[in-house]
This record gives sequence, C-alpha cells and structure tokens, in this order.
Amino acid sequence: MFPHQRVIVRRGPESGLPIIVAVHSTARGPAIGGCRMAAYPDWRDGLDDALRLSAAMTTKCALAGLPHGGGKTVIVLPPGAAGPARTAALHDAGTTIEELAGAYATGPDVGTGPDDMAVIGERTEHVFCRPAEAGGSGDSSPATAAGTIAALRALCEFRFGSPDLSRRSFAVLGLGRVGARVARLLADAGAELTVSDIDDSKRPENVAWTDPGKCLAAEVDVLVPAALGGLLTPRTVPTLRCRAIAGPANNQLDRESTAALLHDRGIVWAPDAVVSAGGIIHATAVELRHEPPARAMARVEAIGDTLGRVLRAAATDGIPPAEAATRLARAAMP
Repeated sequence: MFPHQRVIVRRGPESGLPIIVAVHSTARGPAIGGCRMAAYPDWRDGLDDALRLSAAMTTKCALAGLPHGGGKTVIVLPPGAAGPARTAALHDAGTTIEELAGAYATGPDVGTGPDDMAVIGERTEHVFCRPAEAGGSGDSSPATAAGTIAALRALCEFRFGSPDLSRRSFAVLGLGRVGARVARLLADAGAELTVSDIDDSKRPENVAWTDPGKCLAAEVDVLVPAALGGLLTPRTVPTLRCRAIAGPANNQLDRESTAALLHDRGIVWAPDAVVSAGGIIHATAVELRHEPPARAMARVEAIGDTLGRVLRAAATDGIPPAEAATRLARAAMP
C-alpha cells in the first residue's frame, strides 16, 4: 500500500535474540499488531515476516473501520531452539515498544499468549490481551474464531446462496487456539467436517481426520486455513478441490499474484485481512475504547457484513476479492 514508517531491528540486550518491531502506518491512528515468537532460518526471514504482517494489519484495521494502523513485533528464535530465555526476550520487546511512545501497541500472535503480554507489560503500557486478572481482555482466540464463523456464513451466502453452515462441508487445516475453536463451532452448527494438524495429539473424537497435505486438497465446499500462512502458492492452487476458502490464518497467499490464480479457477478466496480480524476488533474495543462486551462482540459479528461487501464489490467489477479488499482499504485511508 505504501512504505513503512519505522522499522527497528536490534539484538535484545537481555536475551541476545533479534527483536524486530515494524510500524507500517499511523495514518488512521496508533499502529497495532501482534508479537510473534518463532524460529526462522535467518533473522532476515523474521524481518520479512514483520514487514509483510504489519502491512497486512494496516489493511485489516482499515477494512474493519478501526482507528489504527498496522504494526508487528517479531522475536526471532534460532532454529531448533529449546527453552529460550523467554522472559528476557519479552522484556526486550517491551522495552523496544516503549521507545515508540505510543505509536504502536502489541498483542498475542503465533508463539505468544496473554501471559506473555503481561510480561511485556512489565516494560510498557502499550500492550493488550493481558489476562483478565492483570487488567486485560484475555485470550483473543474466542473472538477471532467468532469472527471467522461470521465470515464463513457470509461466504456461504455469497457462494452457495445460503448462510446455513449445516448444508456445507469444510476442511479445517490447523487446530491451534483459533482453529480448534472454529472446528468446534462448525461441528456445533451441524457442518460436515474434516480436520488436520501437524500434531496428531490434537486429533478430536468423532470428527474426520486427515494429514495436512490431504486436508489442503480435500474435496469440500470450503477450505479453512487456520495454521501458518503462505500455503496458497502457484504449486498448491492447482491441487485444490474446494469451491471457496476462508480462514483465520494470516498471509495465506505466498504473493499477491496468487489471488488471480484462485480467481481464474473459480475459487472464491475471502481475504484473511477481513476474516481474521475478530481478535483485534474485540481487544481494542474492550481495552482501548472501553466498550461493553456486547458492543465489542457486535463489532466482531460485523465481519460478515464487511466480507459480504468485499465479495459483492469483487463480483461487480470482475476482479479477485483480494483486489477489491485492497481498493476498499485504500479508500478508507486519510
């Protein structure tokens, strides 16, 4: 959309680990975005992730109507690392965020959770989703999952003519905190369900299970990516046998041009910037704007309306939904 405003890369003085904080935009208000703690082959791979994810957060906030821009924190663990100095690394992240003087606040992401936000909060007040007993809104995954279900209903209404999930088949790829909740909600709605995860211990009872490779290519109505991003590529798109895709995983496309490959195959892809926004919508409503829980959840449910608007705009203009989402996000920027 446009260049980053500020990027900090440093070796944490307490942990010795690479700490990366990327602020993409503050045009709509202070930047927000999660803190990711993950192993990368090289620290520059972590930097690439931070840049990509922070830019996506700007789009996510604009589409959700939030008065914020996008940012991201990445703590780079060495490959194969076990038992790192977690507290020291989180303190280093908090100290770096504090230097930005409110231009950016962080929350949980891959590899971190509410307890980690409390540790970051020992060094900066610019953090959200701390445990409720620590004054935060707690785990964001229920709201992210609820927003994903709202998006799936909107997608089904657009693609199949009805929001009734019980009439459709779904393949959920990834059973982390969000993916497992999405799978349970789909099962409760009576949907036909297949699930998968790289960790066999997450295999649920009474639900069809397959390995991740087969799950990606499952013959279902809707594929629900709920693990790490980058799974939709020029190599994997030709193998897909779904009719639509919507899930909470961030950065599902390996590159923007892959959206056109999905469009050419007639597969409706719901942009993850819309689908995955529930957690950040809920947390900022409760913690930053002090809205009551019911109002915050109403904002989460409105993800369905936002996705419907994106899909209709794409259909009207004959373009991929990703392009329609980008246009709408740009129009929302000051």
